[in-house]
Amino acid sequence: MTTFRRRVAEWRPRSLKLETLWFLQWSSKTARLDPAQEAAMAFPHLQQPSFLLASLKADSISKPFAQRCQDLVKVIEDFPAKELHAIFPWLVESIFGSLDGVLAGWNLRCLQGRVSPVEYSIAMEFLDPGGPMMKLVYKLQAEDYKFDFPVSYLPDPVKASIQERVLPDSPLYHNKVQLPATGGLGLHLALNPFEYYMFFFALSLITQKPPPGALHVRTSDCAYFILVDRYLAWFLPTEGSVLPPLSSSPGGPSPSPAPRTPAVPFASYGLHHTSLLKRHISHQTSVNADPTSHEIWRSETLLQVFVEMWLHHYSLEMYQKMQSPHAKESFMPTEEHVLVVRLLLKHLHAFANSLRPEQASPSAHSHAASPLEEFKRAAVPRFVQQKLYLFLQHCFGHWPLDASFRAVLEMWLSYLQPWRYAPEKQAPSSDCQARSVSERWAPFVQENLLVYTKLFLGFLSRALRTDLVSPKNALMVFRVAKVFAQPNLAEMIQRGEQLFLEPELVMPHRQHRLFTVPTFTGSFLSSWPPAITDASFKVKSHVYSLEGQDCKYTPMFGPEIRALVLRLAQLITQAKQTAKSLSDQHGESTAARPFLSWLGFYPADTNGSYPGNDLDEMGQDSVRKTDEYLEKALEYLCQVFRLSEAQLAQLTLALGTTQDENGKKQLPDCIVGEDGLILTPLGRYQIINGLRRFDIEYQGDSELQPIRSYEIASLVRVLFRLSSAINRRFAGQMAALCSRADFLGSFCRYHLLEPGLSDRRLLSPVGRGHAASLARGPRLSLRFLGSYRTLLALLLAFFVASLFCIGPLLCALLLVLGYVLYATAMTLLTDQGKLHQL
Repeated sequence: MTTFRRRVAEWRPRSLKLETLWFLQWSSKTARLDPAQEAAMAFPHLQQPSFLLASLKADSISKPFAQRCQDLVKVIEDFPAKELHAIFPWLVESIFGSLDGVLAGWNLRCLQGRVSPVEYSIAMEFLDPGGPMMKLVYKLQAEDYKFDFPVSYLPDPVKASIQERVLPDSPLYHNKVQLPATGGLGLHLALNPFEYYMFFFALSLITQKPPPGALHVRTSDCAYFILVDRYLAWFLPTEGSVLPPLSSSPGGPSPSPAPRTPAVPFASYGLHHTSLLKRHISHQTSVNADPTSHEIWRSETLLQVFVEMWLHHYSLEMYQKMQSPHAKESFMPTEEHVLVVRLLLKHLHAFANSLRPEQASPSAHSHAASPLEEFKRAAVPRFVQQKLYLFLQHCFGHWPLDASFRAVLEMWLSYLQPWRYAPEKQAPSSDCQARSVSERWAPFVQENLLVYTKLFLGFLSRALRTDLVSPKNALMVFRVAKVFAQPNLAEMIQRGEQLFLEPELVMPHRQHRLFTVPTFTGSFLSSWPPAITDASFKVKSHVYSLEGQDCKYTPMFGPEIRALVLRLAQLITQAKQTAKSLSDQHGESTAARPFLSWLGFYPADTNGSYPGNDLDEMGQDSVRKTDEYLEKALEYLCQVFRLSEAQLAQLTLALGTTQDENGKKQLPDCIVGEDGLILTPLGRYQIINGLRRFDIEYQGDSELQPIRSYEIASLVRVLFRLSSAINRRFAGQMAALCSRADFLGSFCRYHLLEPGLSDRRLLSPVGRGHAASLARGPRLSLRFLGSYRTLLALLLAFFVASLFCIGPLLCALLLVLGYVLYATAMTLLTDQGKLHQL
C-alpha cells in the first residue's frame, strides 16, 4: 500500500467527505448527464441511493485517473462493508467495462507500460492480487454479500442449458441460479464478491473490443495479459500453499471469507456428476462443502471461471452440428484470446506438475492428500480437457488459412508438452536423453489421445491447403513435425491407439459399463499401470467422452493418415523446388533486367504476368529459412512415420512431381477434356500456391492493351489518336503498298502488317471460331514513342552526339538512316513481315 501511495504522491490529494453541499453540487452537475449511461451503470439490487456511489460517479468524470485511484484506496480503507457493498458493482464495471461492450472501462487490453507508464503502474498496483481492489473483495466476502450477474452474458452452451432449466455440468453454477421474480429482467446468478469480480475480469477479454488503433499492440505487454499471469501465479502457486486473504485493517486479523457456495464436494472431482446434468434448477440442493477445502476455494473458483468464460463456447452437440458444411459459424476467438488461453495452459501444466514425488505417489493420494494436492491432480483432466478439445477443434476447422494460425498452433503444442513445464531439470550432459519423452508421461498422452491424433489430422488438412513456400507456413509445419518427432512420443501415441483399438471381447466383465468421463482417482503422474485392461478402458472412456459413443476413430498411424503424410511430403518437396526456382529467377532478373530493359534491349513484359510470392519481397534470407524449415520438417516426418527415401522417390515419380528445369516450364497438373485442359485438384493447389503456372499471353489488339507503368499515359493516348487518324486517311494506299510483290511491298509489310491470329498459339479453344474475324488490315503504330525507355534512348543518343559536336538535325538524320539500313536488312532476312516492335 505504501508503494501504491508513493506512485500517486505527485497528484494533489483530496479526501472524500460526504457533505450535503458537495452532494447538492454533484446533483446539479449530474442532472445533465446522459440518462442512458446512468441506466447502464445501474444494478437492480441497489434500491437506496448511496452518497458514496454518487460522489465516486461524479469524480469519475471530473478527476484525473491517478487521483481517482488514490481516492478509491482511501474509500476502501475508511468505509465499512455496508457502504462499499453499494459501490462494488459500479466499480467493477468502471474498471473492466460493461458486459455489452459499450463502456470500455480502463481498457486494460491496450494499456502498456512503455506507452502510459504512470497509468499502467497505478492500474497494475490497484488490481494486483495483493492490492486494494482485492482487499475490497475480501472485505465484502467476509460479510457474505451476493451480487446479481445476468445469465444472458454467459457463454452460449451455459446460457442455453440454464434457460432450459437444466444445470450445467460445472460446479461453478450450482446453487447460484436465481429464477426471475415477477416483473424481473430474467435469469441471473447470485455470486459472491470474488466470483463477481472474476466473472467480469474474465469476460472483459471477450466483451471489450479494442479500438482500431490497437491492432498492432503486443498482447504480452498489455496490462490485462500481465494481470492474468499474476492472478495465476498467486492463486495457483507452483511452490508452497495458497496464500491467505488480506487483512481487513492494518495489523488486524484476516477476515474469514465465505468459502465457495455449497456445491459438489471437492473430493468428488474425479467423478462425472451425471445426476447433475439433468437436474432441474428448481431442485438445487445444498451440498455441504468439504471444510478442508476452505483454503483453496479461491483457486478453484479462479480456474473454473477462466475455463468457463474462455473455453466453454462449444458443447459436444454444437461441435457435432458444426461438422456440417451448412452450419453457421458460432463464437470465433481472436488471436489475443488464444494467447491468453495459452498462458493459462502453460501455468496449469506447471501447477499440476509441481507435486513432489512423495505427493504424487498413489499411497499419498489415497491416505493424506491435502485439498491443494487433490486440486493439482484434478485441475487439467476435470476442468480443462473436454472444453479445450472442443475449443481447439473449432479453431482448427474455422481459423483463416493465414499466418495468424500460429497462435492456435502454439497453444495446441503447449498443451501437448507438459514435460516442458515440469519443475525437474534435465542433466546438461545428456543431450540425447534431454529430448526424449519420459515414460512417466504415458498416462497423460493416452488420456489425451484425441488431442494428439485427431488434431494432428486437422493440422494435416490445413497444411495441405496452405502455401508451403511461405516462410511462416513452412515454420508451422516444421514446429509440428519437430514436436511429434521427440523420441518416444510417437511410440506412446501408438501404444495409446492400440489400447483404444483393443477389442472389447477380451473384457467380458465390463460389457455392461457405459463409457463416461474417465475417473482420475489414481495418481495423475503415476507410471503406466500394469493392468492393460484398465488402461484400455481409460483410453476408450476418454475418446467416447469427447467424441460421443458413435465416433469413428482414424488411427494416426493407419493407412489414411499415412497417405496424407506422404502427400504432405510430396508438397514439401515441390515447395522446396519452387522456392529455389523463384530464388534463381529473382537473382537473374535483379542482375540483368533493370539496366537492359531501361535501355530498351530487354523484352518488355507486355502480358503483365508476375509469379507473385512473398519470397520476392523478403529476399534471399527467407528462401534460406524456408528451405531449412522444409528440409527439417521432412526429416522429422520421416522419423515419426518411418518413411524411407525409396518411398518418397516412388511417390514423387507417381504423382508427376519431377519438374523440367526446376519447374520453370512444366504446366500445372491437368487432364484433357472436350473443351481443352481441365485442372485437377493438384493443379489447382499448384496454381494457388505459385508452384506452377500457365504462360499467359495477350491475344487481343496490341494497340488496345492497358497502359503500362513504363509508358506516359497522356502521350500514349495522343499517339493512338494520331495513328488512328493516319490509318483511316491512308488505309487504301497502305493496303495497296503491302500487296505489292517487290521489295517496297516487303518493306511496307514489315512495318504496317499485323500478323494474323492464326499464327498465334491460342490457349483456349473458345476463340478459334471467330479468330479470323479479328484480323485487321495494314496500319501504322506510333505507341512505341510513348515509352520512357524509347524517349530515354533517344535523349541518350542526342547527348552522345553533342559530345562529338553533332547537331540535333544531323543526329536525327543519322538515326533515321541507321534505322532504314536496319529495316532493310530485316526485310531481306524475313520471308513474312512482322509487326514492328522496339
